[in-house]
Amino acid sequence: MVRFGDLTHPFSHREKSRIVLVSVPYDETSTWMKGAERGPSAIMEASRNLELYDIETEREVYRHGIYTDEPLKVPASAELMVNHVQQTVRDWLNLGKFVVTIGGEHSVSVGAVRAHHEIYNKMSVLQLDAHADMRQEYLGSPYNHACTMARIRELCPVTQVGIRSMDIEETKNIDQKRIFFQERIIQQENWIDKVIETLSDQVYLTLDLDVLDPSIMPSTGTPEPGGMDWYSILSLMRRATEKRELIGFDVVELCPSEQNRAPDFLAAKLIYKILGYRFNT
Repeated sequence: MVRFGDLTHPFSHREKSRIVLVSVPYDETSTWMKGAERGPSAIMEASRNLELYDIETEREVYRHGIYTDEPLKVPASAELMVNHVQQTVRDWLNLGKFVVTIGGEHSVSVGAVRAHHEIYNKMSVLQLDAHADMRQEYLGSPYNHACTMARIRELCPVTQVGIRSMDIEETKNIDQKRIFFQERIIQQENWIDKVIETLSDQVYLTLDLDVLDPSIMPSTGTPEPGGMDWYSILSLMRRATEKRELIGFDVVELCPSEQNRAPDFLAAKLIYKILGYRFNT
């Protein structure tokens, strides 16, 4: 098994590491391009090439310890998968770990959020995504990846950022005060402050990689033009971690390509950057 960052003892020690990465290679409900089940392994492989010193923060977050858990063996049923993810993440949280869940498609996030909500019942969720994912059900399932945020909103408030694609039926499910469409963000200088104002003190981040523009993140199952750039996301995450407590996050929907490994590395570095902001002490 490849460890994140190719870390060795003592920085990948199960008991001593503050951070745990949980991989969920699941892609049963995707409705266009398949392959997200290979996302976690592609991220791990690319992470072996990371420089572990971060220029911006002048820190080496790996020194807090990053343990890479064995990839979950999940059932085909989306509901059973969600339950399995919830139990696994809960077990790590109960050990005092900071958990990063790596998908797989976006439906894996439901289980991770549920586990965090058991402990942090006043949390809110920050969603970075091209799609609203607010359908009550899709193709006969309430756990389809197109329903992810509808399930999560049943638990806690959701702030949606980078959205640029949705079905008309989803409009009645969104909170207009908590949605930041990408086409409006690019016209506002203070949009980050407005996003943070909607968040509670404790925040869980769910990051669908298709929030990024396909020019830098083509490896997703449902790419959408006009997405966010690298530095916009970093600016948001840096400010959010300064102003709020990030209690956990997931990164999902990498659909890796043998012909282009750059998006795999982008995803790995983004995970490391967010961890660097979170543990910048």
